[in-house]
Amino acid sequence: MQEVFDEIRSALHTVWNRRWLALGVAWAVCVVGWLMVALIPNSYESRARIYVELDDVLSKQLDISGEGQQAITKVRQTLTSSVNLEKVVRSTRLGEKVDTQREMQNAIEDLTRKVEIKSTQDNLFELTATIGNSNLTDAENSALSQDVVQKLIDIFREENVAGNRGQVADTIVFLDQQLDDRKKELEAAEQRRLSFEAQHPDLIGGTGTVTNRLQSMRDEMRGVDADIAAAQSALAAINGQIASTPRTIVMPGESGGARGALAQAQAQLSAMRARGLTDSHPDIQAQKRQVAALREQAADEPSGAGGSPNPAYTSLVSIRAERQANVQALQARKAALQSDMSGLMATQADEPAVAAEANRISRDYEVLKEKYDELLNNREEMRLRGQVETERSAFQFEVIDPPTAPTRPAAPNRPLLLVGVLLAGLGIGAGAAFVMGQLKSSFTTADKLERVMDLPVIGTVSRVVTAQARQFEKSRMKKFYAASGALAGVCLLLLVVEMIQVGSVA
Repeated sequence: MQEVFDEIRSALHTVWNRRWLALGVAWAVCVVGWLMVALIPNSYESRARIYVELDDVLSKQLDISGEGQQAITKVRQTLTSSVNLEKVVRSTRLGEKVDTQREMQNAIEDLTRKVEIKSTQDNLFELTATIGNSNLTDAENSALSQDVVQKLIDIFREENVAGNRGQVADTIVFLDQQLDDRKKELEAAEQRRLSFEAQHPDLIGGTGTVTNRLQSMRDEMRGVDADIAAAQSALAAINGQIASTPRTIVMPGESGGARGALAQAQAQLSAMRARGLTDSHPDIQAQKRQVAALREQAADEPSGAGGSPNPAYTSLVSIRAERQANVQALQARKAALQSDMSGLMATQADEPAVAAEANRISRDYEVLKEKYDELLNNREEMRLRGQVETERSAFQFEVIDPPTAPTRPAAPNRPLLLVGVLLAGLGIGAGAAFVMGQLKSSFTTADKLERVMDLPVIGTVSRVVTAQARQFEKSRMKKFYAASGALAGVCLLLLVVEMIQVGSVA
């Protein structure tokens, strides 16, 4: 640790022995540095804040409320484009000496670095322009920065309020032209379709429609088959009821005769069989013998000896006739469906080229019609949107803080630079003196001599200064202090001048 202190003391001694060199270098560096700082033009910053209102009940009702947010995003991304910045250059003093396209491009690139647009909130924007041209005075730079921000606000308003309406009008005109073209194409497709359908009525709508028709017929065929099965089952049931119902009945007080008794016996026999009794059952066998006996008696009985007609039997016969007609109608419908299906399948199989043409015509027509309907809806929506934006714009624009007229430069920080140049000059001067001391083979302390030579140092001899030399040294020290104080005084004077100049801009 002691060696470190010795080295520091040695370095300070080296610099102090060459203090005039350090002071001269410091003066040279400070003068050059202060001149460079003086040549840096002042830059003035103008700010403005704008607020954009997006909430609009009518726009939300019409489902166009998202357009305002999209417009803000678009402007935020494109406001600093080359086209907009060129408008700013041409409308301000920035374009006074711009004659060629190359100069305009350089002016746009320079302005791009000086303009900043940032969003502090969702709908609050801050515009900033920092201008510092060396060929303009401070007052002119201050006014120019304010003009640049004002022009940016004008472009913002134009792009979002007036620009949107112009875009809507242009879009409606474009959609009208597209609708006219699509209308002509659709009419031509309709004529081709009508002509083809007149020649091939079975292929109306293309093979896709034919396939749908076949599928529909198959579904209907399955329904008809189910109806036929149900109708046949109902017919069989009514036949069973008719078989168990006598044609005549014997009224009280009337003699039914053998035929009446035979009918009743046969009805009883049928009822027994309906209950599930077999022919080997004793009751069935006894009833059969009774029926056979009554049948012999009925054969010998004269005609007209029976009872009255049975109304239930007559009603069942009429129901059977109705159900037989229903079964026949369903079978006829099934036969017709089978014939139509066979015809459609034969058409598909026999004329594949015609079927392909039908598909193409139908597909082209549907595509054109869908596109026409879509364009028509878009035009109506755009027209309604244009009316909403004209009568009541959802984009409400308001300047909260107008562009400020700066009275103090935003850059550079001259006081800091002036002091920094002074400190840099002193540091560079001290460094130069130290380097020069290191280039000469002298030793400032006995310990350093002992370490370098690796020999013991017996002692040191102090410097003997005469009175005349001491007087001369004091005179030189006064001059050194005066020169050092003058350096600090010049720096202080420059700081005072800078403050006065800054205060005079307003």
